[in-house]
Amino acid sequence: MTKFLQSGRRRDLCALLAGERLQAQALKSRLESHYDERIEPKSFYGALDAMADSGFVATETDGIHDVYVLTEAGEKHLREHHDWLTDQLSE
Repeated sequence: MTKFLQSGRRRDLCALLAGERLQAQALKSRLESHYDERIEPKSFYGALDAMADSGFVATETDGIHDVYVLTEAGEKHLREHHDWLTDQLSE
């Protein structure tokens, strides 16, 4: 797994985007629901921007809104992490 996805928040962002196209606010709301706590906007958008800069997520235009999608690289690393977790749980 790439060192960049060692952050749980980054992995969770990838997981939420798997098969979805989400606006940033919807993505933030889902992550806050999962964590059951508020996430500081600066921290959230910083992680999201870093993910985009690294090529794990991309922005697309959907009408007048920007939406985030998981890239092939992001999906590859997310699947690798899923496989690793599956192996750990089966032992």
